[in-house]
Amino acid sequence: MNTISTIFREKNLKLTPQRIAVYKYLQSTKEHPSAETIYKAIQPNYPTMSLATVYKALKTLVEVNLVQELNVGEGNFRYDGNVSCHPHIQCVSCGRVDDINGISFTNLNDKVKDYTDYDVLANKLYFYGICKDCKDKNDD
Repeated sequence: MNTISTIFREKNLKLTPQRIAVYKYLQSTKEHPSAETIYKAIQPNYPTMSLATVYKALKTLVEVNLVQELNVGEGNFRYDGNVSCHPHIQCVSCGRVDDINGISFTNLNDKVKDYTDYDVLANKLYFYGICKDCKDKNDD
């Protein structure tokens, strides 16, 4: 919790209960929820919070690099409380998004430099497949 308060103080941003609630929720899960999922999850504790407020909180948290925004296609965004550089995999059947742990692509930016005249700043790596749950359902 110290990190968020320090960052907001340094950026001269107001640390609202809504922003804290959204941040805490993302820190408490390994899932990659949509804004709507976050809204529904925190609604019981924050009944007056609107979906628009959740979107605004997410936008601010992404801007200060406390949350990662994942574009999983067709304007569908998911959010990850883990901002370290790591790849993701999405199930093409149910849409679930998971982290891929134990593999690093940190040297990818340097490798790409040999094939372009761009200054490579960053990358986002996504993999697509069928999750175990969907595979098990199809095997039945």
